[in-house]
Amino acid sequence: MYHAIVRHQVRKIFEGLSRGDWEAALAGMAERFEHIFPGDHALGGVRHTKQGLKAWFQRLFKVHPQLRFQIKHIASSGTPWDTTAVIEWRDFAVMADGDTSYVNDGVHVIRLRWGKIVSLHPYLDTQKYAAALRRLAGTGFAEAAAAPIED
Repeated sequence: MYHAIVRHQVRKIFEGLSRGDWEAALAGMAERFEHIFPGDHALGGVRHTKQGLKAWFQRLFKVHPQLRFQIKHIASSGTPWDTTAVIEWRDFAVMADGDTSYVNDGVHVIRLRWGKIVSLHPYLDTQKYAAALRRLAGTGFAEAAAAPIED
């Protein structure tokens, strides 16, 4: 029963992100955590605080005013004090310049303690992502070329 609840909560977070509601995801974070987004680009880097992650989410939705996740599979294991959830997805994004061609496949590995996220690490095609940001930066959208937000 516990893992069904975890999978349901994770699905709700991704559905919220698909509606542009990143605040629910932020509320699910522990006080200290590790959020790693791979790649050397404006959304890459590591964050450990809600303030840093809030700034990251704000940038994410400036770069992608629309972002939709199609969940393929969710698995979870472990105990309430040490749970791992793995989410396989495909995302579709509308870039800030209106381009709709961005599609990527990936996996999030999320670790939770007592219902709060302590580690959030997506694995995706970072070359595809970095290329989309470079293309957007080339249109003059400065946020796509900004330095990573790290703390």
